[in-house]
Amino acid sequence: MGQIDLNGLTSGYSDYMSATVQNATAEKLKSVAGADYSKATDDELMKVCKEFESYFLEQVFKEMNKTVPKSDYSSQSTSNLVDYFKENTIKELASQSTEQNSLGLAQMLYEQMKRNVEM
Repeated sequence: MGQIDLNGLTSGYSDYMSATVQNATAEKLKSVAGADYSKATDDELMKVCKEFESYFLEQVFKEMNKTVPKSDYSSQSTSNLVDYFKENTIKELASQSTEQNSLGLAQMLYEQMKRNVEM
């Protein structure tokens, strides 16, 4: 079997994620500072960036959870209850991970947004 060239795929994915990150962060900023981003304080800007990093981690954790095999021993009602608490636990874990052991994504977003706002 031949090798697959992933260079085009990864650069396309990077471009897509960059646009997605900027759009999601921009939408969050609109709710904080209205349509004019230059009115957002540094604290508001960093808060929005941290919220996005937390959301990103939450999505990563959810995808990781999909790889865990399901148990055949649980009933439907028990499964629903576990799923409810699992969602909340994943959200809280992502939030705490961002605050305590940041990936650096929030800081990079913050710096990028500051450069774009100052132009």
